[in-house]
Amino acid sequence: MKKIEIYTWQHCPYCQRAKALLESKGAAYTEYKIDGDEDKRDKMALRTGGKRSVPQIFVEDVHLGGCDDIHALDAEGKLDGILGTDDHDTSRKNGLHPA
Repeated sequence: MKKIEIYTWQHCPYCQRAKALLESKGAAYTEYKIDGDEDKRDKMALRTGGKRSVPQIFVEDVHLGGCDDIHALDAEGKLDGILGTDDHDTSRKNGLHPA
């Protein structure tokens, strides 16, 4: 499995939505909760090229962006390949959805 990192705030709905998508893909990730910690937020901003909003997601140290970005990648059918979860859920590939 690839190294996945996500910077979050505890009560951020976009963070929760991004984590839910990663979890639905069976992707294990390291979460950095940066609530109120400007030093951690500054470190994140260095990695993102200046972006300070959360969530910010990285795969193998490559910045993917935030919640909307990973949902767009998923809609384009690219997220599974990036995450390395191509074979995670065969029911999705067959067009089946769990009840």
